[in-house]
Amino acid sequence: MPELAGTKTEQNLKEAFAGESQANRKYLAFAKKADQDGHPQVAKLFRAAAAAETVHAHAHLRALKAIGSTEENLREAVSGETHEFMNMYPDMIVAAEQEGFTEALRSFKFANTVEKVHADLYQKALDNLGNNAPVDYYVCQVCGHTLEGEPTGPCEVCNAGKNAFVKID
Repeated sequence: MPELAGTKTEQNLKEAFAGESQANRKYLAFAKKADQDGHPQVAKLFRAAAAAETVHAHAHLRALKAIGSTEENLREAVSGETHEFMNMYPDMIVAAEQEGFTEALRSFKFANTVEKVHADLYQKALDNLGNNAPVDYYVCQVCGHTLEGEPTGPCEVCNAGKNAFVKID
């Protein structure tokens, strides 16, 4: 079998993965809006297409040999989240501030804060791999803040009430 690294096919797989991943998230957002607008059948169609896009994205990752062991995946997750909160979002925050885009600024600031939380949670899981005690995770639906255990008060990131958190199964 030929080596994939550095080939046009490798680049195509990465581009296809990004496209399918974005389509999944976009279609889920469209489904939520269709539900709110009273169109449950359209919402169901968007969710079905989103699920199909996930199948495609996972197939592309497998073809890229980009899914490693749990330990390798945790290390990659720590690295990716750390890059986001240390490099990617700070530059985006500066640009949004300079250009006066307050909604984008709020979105970037929330994400930047939460990516640090994610990096810490992944590192904790890596440090305790193999002997993790069961824990429930809750995610704030306003800013994405992720908690170990049930929220006891308002969100630390966006100050939304504790009812903004949903339990992740």
